[in-house]
Amino acid sequence: MRSAIVAAATVLLINVPGFAQTRGLVPADYYKEITVGESTFSPTGEFVAFTVTTVVEKENTRHREIWLQRVRDGRPDGDPIRFTDATTESSSPRWSPDGQVLAFTSKRGKDPNRIWFARVTAPGGAPYHIDGVTGAPEWSPDGKWIAFTKAPDDEDEADTADKKREGWIAPDAISKTLDPKRFDGHVITSMRFKRDGSPDFVAHPSARDVSQLFVVPAEGGKPTQLTKLPVDVSGIEWSRDSSRIYFTANERQHDEYNSEPSGDIFVIARDGGSPRKLTSDPGAERSPAVSPDGRTLAFEQSLTRGGESDLMIVALGADGSFAGQPKNLTSTWDLDPGAPRWAPDGQSVRFEAGIHGNRHLFAAALTGTVRQITTGDRTLASVTWPSDGGALAYAVSDPLHPSELAISGDSGTPEQRASHFNDAWLSDVTLTAPERLTWKVADGTTIEGWLVKPIGYTPGRRYPMILKIHGGPHSAYGNVWFDQFQMLSNAGFFVLYTNPRGSSGYGHKFTYATRGKWGVLDGEDYLKGVDTALAKYPDIDPKRIGVSGGSYGGFMTNWLAATTDRFAAAASARSIANWESWYGSSDAQGLTEYEFFGPPWEQRELYRKLSPISYVEKVKIPMLMLVGDKDFRTPDTDAEQWYLALKKRRVPVEMVRYPRSTHELSRSGEPWLLVDRLERIRSWFVYWLIDHPQQTTTAPSGR
Repeated sequence: MRSAIVAAATVLLINVPGFAQTRGLVPADYYKEITVGESTFSPTGEFVAFTVTTVVEKENTRHREIWLQRVRDGRPDGDPIRFTDATTESSSPRWSPDGQVLAFTSKRGKDPNRIWFARVTAPGGAPYHIDGVTGAPEWSPDGKWIAFTKAPDDEDEADTADKKREGWIAPDAISKTLDPKRFDGHVITSMRFKRDGSPDFVAHPSARDVSQLFVVPAEGGKPTQLTKLPVDVSGIEWSRDSSRIYFTANERQHDEYNSEPSGDIFVIARDGGSPRKLTSDPGAERSPAVSPDGRTLAFEQSLTRGGESDLMIVALGADGSFAGQPKNLTSTWDLDPGAPRWAPDGQSVRFEAGIHGNRHLFAAALTGTVRQITTGDRTLASVTWPSDGGALAYAVSDPLHPSELAISGDSGTPEQRASHFNDAWLSDVTLTAPERLTWKVADGTTIEGWLVKPIGYTPGRRYPMILKIHGGPHSAYGNVWFDQFQMLSNAGFFVLYTNPRGSSGYGHKFTYATRGKWGVLDGEDYLKGVDTALAKYPDIDPKRIGVSGGSYGGFMTNWLAATTDRFAAAASARSIANWESWYGSSDAQGLTEYEFFGPPWEQRELYRKLSPISYVEKVKIPMLMLVGDKDFRTPDTDAEQWYLALKKRRVPVEMVRYPRSTHELSRSGEPWLLVDRLERIRSWFVYWLIDHPQQTTTAPSGR
């Protein structure tokens, strides 16, 4: 697998994999992108099962299948083959302990059971059900049992009208109606009445059955329900002797006023009985993982909101309980570890984590020493290995490649790319590798960013630039495929994208440096980044710089447009303009309650100080507003306030409302709408920064 080329001083034009440079990337190329997602090694190490997602432009959908890659001596053996039916959706591959059977999830016709099994030893054999298994299966190590979680009364049947309306009227409502059969509205008494991704208001929590733990013989039979808790059960992990099952549950799941991490690890005998709670408050414990010898349990722990997450290990007694106090393996490691999984030899705990714009596999020794296993300027996901080790498989992406499957040795080298789904269409496309830039801000902190040159860059010519801002704020840009950056490069722009203070992957202090200072503190990081790009490339026209971002990036786009005069045009997606009104309309109030030290009525001045709407009269640049009509994370009310304020002041502004679109519009939204969004951003900046750069955008001083 070729790693991204991130040069310190020069930027290369890369044509993948050939050399004919015919054209740059355009929005419609999104329809050609193929991505590798979940991957899982068979226990024997003979196969890797992985998901492949394509875009079906004609039907405005995505299609997901499961493929198999044979592996020999830690290397790909031949080309990958499609395993599941190309006419049906399939996902979530899981292996039986002997590696002979692959389970997966697939909706097929009117069959209510979506859990299917297929023998890998007989490719093309008809998938089948195992009686009693109706949830994602987890085999016991001895292969005799299958555990799964599911709501006891949850059937995958088509919803009836009455079922869809269940919970629309809160059972504790005091107000009454004259005719319950005619009333088709909602009566709400819970704070959790909306959730991004839901097409409508969320029913009262009492109307939803919680998932419970079941076990069934591996050959099928009547499932036994092991738990009857008032909260959801998740995170199944078998003991090595197959006699017990560990799981996680959050006893404060229904406490709407709890703002701190919560959830614990439990254990229950396979034969039933009362579950035993192994961890205690404060904090949340999750992702239990039993060591290969069955004597130690690893898990994640987060004690407070905004606190560090760590990996813990604890010895297990004969009855499965903790035999001693948990030990912190990452107490001196300043990044955020992912879910733990044991190395085959049981001498270390492996996990994935972001680090300085990349994502890699790490290992924490039982002594507490953390080392990085995989390296390079790229992003790894879904890292997997066989029971006896010897190899790794993962989905890997970099700035010049969408995700593909790669196979390597157990140490991360040597590495070979196993899939080549995107090579053919990329062979006709010219791409520009990003150049890494760094700069220091006033307090001495080093900020990292990347700059993409325009396709066909010619020194001495003048070019516009666009500053891209990521969401979160506690997320990060990095060395991964961003088609939008390449499209803007093809349109004639420099593209600068950065990880300012508040981003993840640079240590806990860096991540939370912006608490209570959103925009005020990280605004310096963005503007210093612009200065750094201008100093590096005097060809960038300082009068033709645009700014764009989504979610937190949308907030920052509004903020910079209102508090600086450095930009000539902006495109703000899924944005926030008024933190007070956002608090009352979003599904994520806990975010600002922590970041702003309380709700608006306790921190009214701070909410107003950090709201772009407080300075909207200073905005003079043209702005494009992109909103989803089902976005409950950053509801369209904020975009409407911003739009109307600019319109009243005669500032050039357009608002594009996307139907059926949640906060995930730019990631998993309908393909047609996602591509339209890319073209809207491209054409907006081309108009204002290339075609009409001298057109006045100054707002009148009057009303």
